[in-house]
Amino acid sequence: MRTTITLDSDVDLAVRRLMRERGLSFKAAVNEAIRHGIRPRTTGSAYRTRPVAMGVPAVPLDKALRLAAQLEDDELIHKLALRK
Repeated sequence: MRTTITLDSDVDLAVRRLMRERGLSFKAAVNEAIRHGIRPRTTGSAYRTRPVAMGVPAVPLDKALRLAAQLEDDELIHKLALRK
């Protein structure tokens, strides 16, 4: 199929670099770039994180919700005391 497109300057440079690196014609380089861009991506292997030891927490985590509620209550009491 024959069509006319207008490429941004950065895209033109990338296509021309692809042409030089792989010895492709302009048409082949554009087609390869488009195929690569619209290809479905595989999941699961793109990004992996490594676990990091963070030490022992300063507060017992099994009581974290209770601690958060207490801190919130203390903040509300403080705000109410300032209004009087």
